[in-house]
Amino acid sequence: MEALWHAVGKTRGLVESLAPGLGFLVTYTLTGELVLSVGAPVVLAVVFILVRLIQKTPAMPAVAGLIGIAASAGVALWSGRAEDNFILGFVVNGLWLGVLLVSLLVRRPVLGYLAGALAGDPQWRSQPGTRRIATVATWLWAGLFGLRLLIQVPLYVSASIGALAAAKLIMGLPLYAAWLWVTWLLYRAVYSSRATATR
Repeated sequence: MEALWHAVGKTRGLVESLAPGLGFLVTYTLTGELVLSVGAPVVLAVVFILVRLIQKTPAMPAVAGLIGIAASAGVALWSGRAEDNFILGFVVNGLWLGVLLVSLLVRRPVLGYLAGALAGDPQWRSQPGTRRIATVATWLWAGLFGLRLLIQVPLYVSASIGALAAAKLIMGLPLYAAWLWVTWLLYRAVYSSRATATR
């Protein structure tokens, strides 16, 4: 669990991930104003960067977050539609879904390479257990990105902005953390079995 908590950035990562989306949701619910709604997350992201700079901690995670938030706000301001604030998120989810599905199609599951690198196991494809878990985990993550699109795109089409913002918030870091935890459990099981077998 400590590794999972570290992976999501601990308390700071949790706050910096959830606050901008919450800022959009609350501001839009209260005002219905496009500029204020997309501006609130940008202001929060800038505040996070300033706090990191003052505390002399690495600011790049917050800067990367600001770039994404500002780009989404720019799309919405350009179109004049608050729901377009979520278009770039759809693109990112679609790209990840495509990459994962292609990797499964060519029998080179992406999660195998990521987990193999983290576990220091470059030979994971030669082991039936880790190869099978890599496939299962890659399907699991493909399911996450597919589920996001399946739920959020219809809300976008129907211009259900409040529901869309809430769905993105819930299906963001909380769901990401849950998927990380399940993936960790899968890999822990297979590596524990291998360690037991080699004793």
